[in-house]
This record gives sequence, C-alpha cells and structure tokens, in this order.
Amino acid sequence: MSYDNLVIVLAVAAAVPFVLAMVPRVPLPGPVLEIVAGVVLGPAVLNLVQPDATVEALSIIGLSFLLFLAGLEIDFRQLRGPRARLVGIGLAGTLALAGIVGWVLDIAGLVESPLLIGTALVATSLGLLVPILKDADAVDRPVGQLTIGGASAGEISAVVLLSLFFSEHASSPASGVLLLLGLALLVALIVVTSVRAGRSMWLSRAVVNLADTSAQVRVRLTMILIVGLSAIALHLGFEAILGAFIAGAVLRLVDPDAERTHPQFHIKLEGLGYGFLVPVFFVTSGIQFDLGALFADVGTALRVPMFLAALLLVRGLPALVYRRAGLSRAETVASGLLQATSLPVIVAATTIGLRLDAISPANAAALVAAGLVSVVVFPLTALPLLNRSRRSAGRVHRTG
Repeated sequence: MSYDNLVIVLAVAAAVPFVLAMVPRVPLPGPVLEIVAGVVLGPAVLNLVQPDATVEALSIIGLSFLLFLAGLEIDFRQLRGPRARLVGIGLAGTLALAGIVGWVLDIAGLVESPLLIGTALVATSLGLLVPILKDADAVDRPVGQLTIGGASAGEISAVVLLSLFFSEHASSPASGVLLLLGLALLVALIVVTSVRAGRSMWLSRAVVNLADTSAQVRVRLTMILIVGLSAIALHLGFEAILGAFIAGAVLRLVDPDAERTHPQFHIKLEGLGYGFLVPVFFVTSGIQFDLGALFADVGTALRVPMFLAALLLVRGLPALVYRRAGLSRAETVASGLLQATSLPVIVAATTIGLRLDAISPANAAALVAAGLVSVVVFPLTALPLLNRSRRSAGRVHRTG
C-alpha cells in the first residue's frame, strides 16, 4: 500500500484555503477549486496523481460524510406550516420539470438515462447555501427559510431517488419502495429510542461528562449512527449515501438545538468532515474528471450551458411560488438562483451513473462542469439581490 497519492490529495486540500485567502475579493467556493486542482494534477493534465485504492476508499467515505453533513443541515422546523405547503408545491414543480427536461433530452438523443439526469437536476447544494444565507443575514428572514426548506426537500428527494433507482444493489423499483418504507420505520424506531434515551438523567449526565474528554462520546455515537445506517441501507439494496444522509437528518431531528446547547459537537463533526474527508472526495472527483471527453467535440462542450439552463429551469423556476409568502421580486429571483446551485449530488449521481453505464463520460463531464459553474455564478448573482432586499426592508422599517 502506498500513501504517495493520498499525500498529494491532502496537500491540495490544505493549500486551497490559503489560495482562497490570497484572493479574498474572489469568493470562489472551496470545492470548486479542489475539483479544478484535481483536474490539473490528475491524468487529464499533469498526471502527477492517480486515484489509487486508498484515495478512492477515502473518497467514498468523504462522499458519505458530505451527505451526512447535508442531512445535518436540514431544519425540520422549516418544513412545517404554510411555508411547508409552498415548499411542497415548489418541489412538485421541480419533480415535474425534471421529468419533462429528462424526457425532452432523451427524445433529442442527448442523454442515456432521462431518469438519472432528472434526479441529478433535483438537488441543491444545501451545505453551500446555509453559509451564504448567513453571510447575507437572511437565514431568519422568509426568503432564507423558504430557500433552506426548498433546498432540503430537493436534497432529500434526489438522494432517495438516486438510491431507489440507481443503486448497484437494488432489485426492482417496486421492491425498493417496500424496502424504503421498512427503512423509514426503522429510522422512526431509532428516533423514538434516541429521544427516550435522552430523557434518562444518568445517560444524559454521562454523555455530558464524556463529550469533551478523550472519549469524545458524542462523536463516537455519531459514527455508529452513520456507519450503521449506511450498512443497513446497503443490505436493503440502496446506496450507502442514503444511510449517511438519513443519519444526519436523524441527528438533527433528535437534537435540534445542538448548535446552541453544545456547539462544540457540530464543530468537531464539521472539522472531521470539511477538514479531512470531504476535501478528499472533491479533489478525487477532479482527478477522475474526464476533461478529454468534455472537449472531445464542440457538441459536448455546448452541453455545459444546456445543463446549466436545465438546472435554472428545474430548480429556479419553481421558486416563483414563494411570491405567495410575500417575497419581493429580488428575493424570489435570489431564492431561485440559490436553489439552482448544485454540485455534490451531481457528482454523486454521475459517479454512480458511470459505474452503471447509465451516463456517458461526456455527459458526466458536462453535467459536473455545469454544477461547477452553478456554484460560482448563481450565488454571486443572488447575493447582491439579497443585500438589496435587506436594505429596502430596513428603509421601510425606519420609515414606518
């Protein structure tokens, strides 16, 4: 076993924050630069690093941990009440548009699996949106709550659809639905058991006493939850990422105020994920990126703006329904742009699709490239709109 390639991957991951710090006026998301660095150093350009077995294994774990952290971002309190109804209507519109776009592209002979393309277009980069909305002081405003709710619904739907229809271990969609219901019942049992265990004074005191010692008991219990649900998902015929995503959602559901009551816990999880595992996934995705397939011909390169427009249509257009909640035009457009920002699930979908021959290398490269452009362009366009709406609201408040 050699660690040479892993050392290079980790060196890239460590260097990216410093590179971004040197150009603070260019708010480029870290994952984008990590993927680009992987492309440059990988076989596509300089051929200095290879995705060997060690790197690939850690990359898979990194993908699972990324989906876990995405599940941890879901605030179920945002998915209730009148706003939840608008989020549901928006999600229904997204699913319908995703089906239509996939069907049209299939009729035109541009894609191999319309269902895989539609599934990839449904998701939103929830983990990327939350920091953006926090920086814009919009998390607690209606625009922020609706955007996070819509992103959460899209993320959940995409991961479930991906595991249901494109798992290497699945038998058939019909049996998959039944197994999914069984998984849901098991998750409900885990939630109920965890809530009851949390009411035990002895157990709660033990967790508090051991949480910040060398035992790090909260982190250890979380690892059991992630690996356990991932293993169960695999045994039921789904992708492990579904189990990891559910683990994050379960943890958020049973401990919704963790960021306030014991904030160090989430910092530790994010440190393990964003400090080690997740960058390995993004850099490795760049190393495996088929740059040659993307620029093999003009038609393939032109699919990048096509998929980018599809993202904007499928995820951005349904945000128009948020106008019913009193959002301004600028806030509605910003919400649509942010919901159309997607990368991690696109990378996961194309990775799985390539293994199953459900997508060509050219389309996989074009779809990932469109995701890269979306996480750069759409948030940069949305931020001024959010800031303008905040200033307008402040002026109205002072006038009133």
